[in-house]
Amino acid sequence: MKKLSLTLLAMVALMGALMIARAVTFTSRQINVAPAPPMSLDQDALVMRLADAIKFKTISFQSPMDSSAKEFQRFNSFLIKSFPRVHAQLTKEIVNEYSLLFTWKGKNQQLKPVLLMAHLDVVPVEPASEPSWTYPPFSGQLADGFIWGRGAMDDKASVMGILEAVEYLLQTGFMPERSVYLAFGHDEEIGGKGGAAKIAELLASGRVELEFVLDEGMNILSGVINGIAAPVALIGVAEKGYLSIELSADAPGGHSSIPPAETAIGSISRALQRLEAASFSAKLRGPTRAMLEFLGPEMDWAKKLALANLWLFEPLVTIQLSRSPLTNAIMRTTLAPTMFNAGVKENVLPTQARAVINLRIMPEESTAGVLEQVRKAIDDPKITLTPLPIRVEPSAVTDSESPSFKLLARTIRQTAPHAIVAPSLLVATTDSRHYAGLTKNILRFLPITLTGADTKRFHGIDERISIPDYQRCVHFYAQLIRSLDS
Repeated sequence: MKKLSLTLLAMVALMGALMIARAVTFTSRQINVAPAPPMSLDQDALVMRLADAIKFKTISFQSPMDSSAKEFQRFNSFLIKSFPRVHAQLTKEIVNEYSLLFTWKGKNQQLKPVLLMAHLDVVPVEPASEPSWTYPPFSGQLADGFIWGRGAMDDKASVMGILEAVEYLLQTGFMPERSVYLAFGHDEEIGGKGGAAKIAELLASGRVELEFVLDEGMNILSGVINGIAAPVALIGVAEKGYLSIELSADAPGGHSSIPPAETAIGSISRALQRLEAASFSAKLRGPTRAMLEFLGPEMDWAKKLALANLWLFEPLVTIQLSRSPLTNAIMRTTLAPTMFNAGVKENVLPTQARAVINLRIMPEESTAGVLEQVRKAIDDPKITLTPLPIRVEPSAVTDSESPSFKLLARTIRQTAPHAIVAPSLLVATTDSRHYAGLTKNILRFLPITLTGADTKRFHGIDERISIPDYQRCVHFYAQLIRSLDS
């Protein structure tokens, strides 16, 4: 027994030493750089231009019967007036009537070009929500240090920030070594098939191969990541897939005073209950694991020890992350019921009940595999499953050791020196997926600062961007373009 105890004690000591050694060598992945040089910008003018851009109601409606055609045309005219050098010195193409592609030809045609992208369209504002806005949603109001209105965050800050940066660089006489494309789709909010997809087809027809693509996506989070006091700049190196499934059940109907043992509403309700009980498993892999590897060295000793030894602490870390909807969503495929329709009167049994579930699918999984898991979880032949038309596979994962990622990380540190940079998984979908055939390096980032409460402003009430954040966006894009030569 004594010999066994000594053996166990030695094993515990060895394991402890291994854990400590791994934590000690779990060192920072941050790039140390000097801040970028300042830019001589007319700050008031560029802020006013974004405020004016927000006033254009470039709305993408789900129904093709609705149209904002005139607003897109007016916005295009506004861009021509606002950025004369861009329109004079870059080649501009209007794609599929409303989307824009600018080509800034570089001095060295042997280098692969890069593509900076954003989208011109915004989501509608629910009429019932308008009284809840602090300022009218399309006013572009300047107040309290913010620019207010639909599109301030998603995504006119990107459109205007990119164009401001290029206009400034042209004014200084800068010419890029490699070519730069600026691509602005007009229908990202409804899938991008008429905008970004058409631009990508145009580039592919010219056999363009890109070094990298930068789109909107992740941001700088303040006070959101537990264990890190500094702001955290997350770069989306992948995005989830997207699938919505309609569940439907039929029943004889009839008078509610003589209900059958099973109703259409009951069948759908039981199916939804089974789905919520059979959640998809959580796994620390891919971009999520990489994020922890970048953030862990910046945390206190206890958290650093755990993240340096995920071989032992992964179950505990997974439980902790599952407690927040935000971090839970980056570990597993998620499922959310979003629509439920049945019945026409309180005393009539409906002959059909219908629900829609929306799934966001982890990399390395597939829409077909997820659909089959849903079918097995419901396990009811009376429920008909119909995938809805928009069906997006999860993206590939961009290597966080690639030169493209490191260039972006360096630029973030130059323009937001206090930020901790890490790769991450974007739980939403963007237009960048349409360019997957042109490059293996797709990155998703816009340098605006968000608190936990600010994340609800996307597609929500009181969308806004702080004036210093927007000024940093312009500085960021200009510094990124200047750094391409290195």
